[in-house]
Order: sequence, then C-alpha cells, then structure tokens
Amino acid sequence: MKSFQGVGVSAGIAIGPVQVLHTANEPVIRRVVEDPQTEVNRFRAAQGAAIQQLSVIRNNTAAKLGEGKAELFDTHQLMLRDPEYVSSIEDLIMSSSVNAEFAVNSTMEQFAAMFAAMDNSYMQARASDIRDISQRVIDILSNRSGTDNVVQEHSHIIVAEDLAPSETVQLDRSTVLGFVTEQGSSNSHTAILARTMGLPAVIGVHEGFDSFGTGEMMVVDGSTGTVIIDPDDSTLELYRVKQLGFEEHLRLLQKLKGQATTTSTGQTVRLYANIGRPSDVTAVLANDGEGIGLFRSEFLYLESTDFPTEEYQFTAYREVAQKMGDRLVVIRTLDIGADKQADYFGLEHEDNPALGYRAIRICLTQPEIFKVQLRALLRASAYGNIAVMFPMITAVSEVREAKSILSQVKSELRAAHVQFNEDIAIGIMIETPASVIMADELAAEVDFFSIGTNDLTQYTLACDRQNPNLGRFADPHSPAVLRMIDMTVKAAHNHNIWCGICGELGADLALTDTFLDMGIDELSVSPKSILPLREAIRKR
Repeated sequence: MKSFQGVGVSAGIAIGPVQVLHTANEPVIRRVVEDPQTEVNRFRAAQGAAIQQLSVIRNNTAAKLGEGKAELFDTHQLMLRDPEYVSSIEDLIMSSSVNAEFAVNSTMEQFAAMFAAMDNSYMQARASDIRDISQRVIDILSNRSGTDNVVQEHSHIIVAEDLAPSETVQLDRSTVLGFVTEQGSSNSHTAILARTMGLPAVIGVHEGFDSFGTGEMMVVDGSTGTVIIDPDDSTLELYRVKQLGFEEHLRLLQKLKGQATTTSTGQTVRLYANIGRPSDVTAVLANDGEGIGLFRSEFLYLESTDFPTEEYQFTAYREVAQKMGDRLVVIRTLDIGADKQADYFGLEHEDNPALGYRAIRICLTQPEIFKVQLRALLRASAYGNIAVMFPMITAVSEVREAKSILSQVKSELRAAHVQFNEDIAIGIMIETPASVIMADELAAEVDFFSIGTNDLTQYTLACDRQNPNLGRFADPHSPAVLRMIDMTVKAAHNHNIWCGICGELGADLALTDTFLDMGIDELSVSPKSILPLREAIRKR
C-alpha cells in the first residue's frame, strides 16, 4: 500500500481499479510543404469539423448537466473562430510553408503560454481551454480520435496526465468513478465540471504518478487530496465507510432546501451565493441560495477583448436579476487591477499592484468607464432586486464621489425617461484596515457592508496573497483579522445597516460559530457551500 498527496478539487470517495489514460499526445512534426494554400484549406476543413464536434458535445452536455455547463463549449467554438487565433495559424503556414498540424501546435503553445503567464488564476486556467480546442484540430488533421471515445465496460478510476474539459464532460458517469491527474488547477473548467458531475477528483499528484498502473486498486479522497494505491483490507474498509457516510450526508443535505437558515436559539442568517457569470445562477437556485451576495462583474471585462458595452452589461445584469426574481442580487462594480488584468485597460506595470491602481480607484479616475457600468446596472434594476457595491474603499470621500457619479447617471436616465430603481441599495466592500477603522463614518453613507476576507487578510497581515512563500503567514484565522470583522459588524449595527461576509472565510465551518456570535447578518459563499453551511447554522 502506498499513499500519495495531491489537491482535492471535487469531494467524495472513489474506490476501484485504475484505468491509465494516455493523454500524452504524439509529437507534432514540422514539415515544409510545397503548396501552403492546400495546408490552409486542410486547417479550415479541420477547424469546421472540430466546431461540429463541439456542437455535438455542447448538446450532449446541455442534456446531461444543463445549459449553464454547456456554455463552455459555446465558448470553445468561439475560440476556434477567433480571428487572432485563426490568422496566427494561417499566417504561419503561408509565411513559413509549414504543415497545418505544426502551425496549430505552435499557435497553441504561444497562446497557452500567454494565458499561463497572466497573474489572474481564472485566466491562467484558460490555457487548458486553448490546448483542448487546438488538440482537437490536430487530432482531426492527423486522423486520430483523441481520448473522446474511450469506452470501458467496468467501473474504474481514470488516471491521466491531464484532462481537457471536453474529455471530462464525456466521461461515462456510469463507469467512471473518479479521476486523478498530474496536471491541472482547482480553477480549471475540468475541476468545475468534476464538481458539477459529482466525480471525486484529485489533481497535482506529482510524486509517484508514473508508478500508477492499469488494473491496480485505488482509493481517491476528493476532499483531502489523498490517493492510495493497493490499499490493505483495513484501509479499504475505512474508506468504504467514509464513502457511505459522504453519500448519506449529501442525501440528507437535500432535505434542507426550502428550510430557514436559523439557529436553535432563533438567530437567522441570510445565505447568499457568489457568482461570476449569469450562467452561475443555475447552481445558486439548485442549492437554494437566498440571494446573490457578490456578482463579480469584472468577469464581464476579463472575458472581453475590449471594454464591454452598456448593452452587453445590461443584458447580463438583467438576466441575473430576472432569474433571481425577488431575491437580492448584489453587483460589485468593476474590480480590475492587481491580479485581475485586462490588456485593453492599458494599465502600467506596478511593483506592488495590490497596493496600486485598481478597483474603485480606476472608476473614480476614469468616470467615463464607470458611468457605462452604472447605466447598465441601473437599467437592469428595473427588472429585479439589484443592489450596487463599491470595492476597495478606504475613505469616506471615495464613497461620496462614487455616489455622486451614480447620482449623475440617475439624472441622465431620468432625462431620457429610462426606468430604474430610484431607491437602489448602495453598499461597500470592507477589505482594508482603513475602511474598518472608518467603518462608523462609512456606515452613515451606505445601506450595507460586505467584508472581503481575502483582501482584508492580505492588507491586515501585510501578506501579498499572490506570494506562495507567505502561505503560513497569511492566516485568515488570525485574531487581528477576526477583530477587524468584529469591529465592522459592530459599526454597521450601530448605524442600523446590515453586514455580511463575501470572502472565502464565510464558508469556513470552523468559524461559523464565531461569525454567529459576532452577529453577522449574511454569508455569501460558493453555491456548493450553501447547504453544508445551512446545516451547520441550524445545528447551533
């Protein structure tokens, strides 16, 4: 028996024989061709075939996992049609007289490296998407079937160097028990799809990965990231008991849908969800979210190649508001900068970007960008229960300036006879020590606070959240951070406004009692964390 450690990205226990999937692709050979135009035509035919394949996968995914997850393959089809991607391939073929496979592979490496070099973890994860679509084209050009059609008659655990999203979604849930990969990231679509499919999954198993062999018995603990090969009888029994317990727990959690999030002593906490895209609302409703405490609007900017238009943003905000009905939707305004970069903003390089030109600082400096978003947001407020929230606030003057710009936009909409909610609620993120210290004055300016615990930890403890060497120093359980949260809640309640937490700490069950004792009014967490959190609160 041997035990290995990776990163658990999808909870659950899988027990079964290993099926090693050889996802390592054959090397692509560079060939000089006499007729480059013929190679361009070969590429275009393969591109069309790949788009057709993705259309089939998209429809199958929609049938199995819902429209929300199927949108990924709409995106993949768009990526295959992206003019910059296509011209890079065709220009290389024509300028260097090389074969299409080589040109696609070269472009794939170039684009994947560009995404991987970005500071933002979400954009880094897009490197796997560009590899996924490109490998599909190369497989078609090479008359290979790829790994799409791997069929096993018996239940098994997949072991692969990596899995592309399109491969993951095609795994046969009736025979695949879980998977282990050497590569991957917790923010990748592969990890997200595994969680959606309920497949226990562990990524990043580097040590001993090459020793895994087809047919060996394996245990995968997707919660802890533990992988055990050839378990002895007592270990096998231990994990079978854990597996039954996990499945029973999931079944019991479903009973909490529609139940109040109230402690045994009558204290009620609102359980909201964090989202980044309109499609995420499906998961919020499926997990009985009582509202959306954080709509990270910056993803509309990060996924665009230019400033998103007012109409584009309005459509997204309206869709979320309408889907949520009467439930509150808190939309955080633009939070670009630091680890979230969009090239078209033209932001200069900064040595300390977390302390730099970001979030509300960009909006107040460039109100023409801010106004576009506020117009879209206000227009959407006519279709649901929307609130606006300003990030990275450090001073009362910043709130007043932001509110002044909001008032200007309201006046413009009134003059144009455009409907919106005149009484739209206004909140701010509390994520700096300055905002905590000034909370009593800030509370007089707004309708609610929402505490961003990731940044509050970073700034309170002077630990760059992007620096991997500071992990043990950046403790969000630090008494200093908890005192900051407590001070914020007290200041909010002294001014009769509500205070929530929308950072990852809100889902930390080890702190649930602490937050309840502080009197927190709302916790906004990932959709999957809602029911476990409701269970913990109801047990108190």
